[in-house]
Amino acid sequence: MIVAGDMDASGILTPEQLAQRLQVGVNWVYEKSRARGAHSGRPLPCLRMGRYLRFYWPDVCEWMRGHGAGGRNTH
Repeated sequence: MIVAGDMDASGILTPEQLAQRLQVGVNWVYEKSRARGAHSGRPLPCLRMGRYLRFYWPDVCEWMRGHGAGGRNTH
């Protein structure tokens, strides 16, 4: 669970910043962060603040490791 006091503000990204960092489209970011969608059962972790989404980079990295990102097989 994310605790606000434990976060480094420089690691908090908008959907556009995350898309740029991952070199994907913004729509991909939104699709992967939905509770239901094309994300293999575990959505991309995000902070929901009303209509705004923010992403904490260390959590995104952990999510990618759990999905075998980077062409690595996790099995």
